[in-house]
Amino acid sequence: MRRLRNILSVGLVASVLAGCSTLSENMRVPEIDEYNNDSRRARVRGRLTGEDGILIFGNDRGSQRGGGAGEQSGIGVNAFLWRASLDTLSFMPLASADPFGGVLITDWYSPPGTTGERFRATAYILGRQLRSDGVRIAIFRQELRGNAWVDVPVSAGTASELEDQVLSRARELRSQATAAAR
Repeated sequence: MRRLRNILSVGLVASVLAGCSTLSENMRVPEIDEYNNDSRRARVRGRLTGEDGILIFGNDRGSQRGGGAGEQSGIGVNAFLWRASLDTLSFMPLASADPFGGVLITDWYSPPGTTGERFRATAYILGRQLRSDGVRIAIFRQELRGNAWVDVPVSAGTASELEDQVLSRARELRSQATAAAR
């Protein structure tokens, strides 16, 4: 039994020493290190708030340059869809806006003359391209019953109508930008 323990101890020590022998290969060398190399540092600088937005899922947006206007902005989503969503939902009070994640959340809004009903919207900008499937809007509706607000269903076409308005406004903004650039 003691002999077995000695053999296992020697084997353990030998494996630890063998693992340490390659330690120098795993050490970071300042000349090779991507964040110490000035050329690499310049390419990754400003990823969070810089000209190319947030680096998500390992996509390097530097290789996607040369797209249409609106794709070169400092926000993480298509600038035309973002601006169009803000414009379209501007009749509702804005609760939160995340241009990097592409999420707009409005506060509750009661239409004039309607006291027992209120609405809330959340717009999701889904990418950097101006596409028909690039925006999704969720509408929430509540009615006042007694002294409590109760969730009620929203007409199926309401969200689609708002999405169409956002897309129309985004196309309008793009054509204005293209005309101004000429």
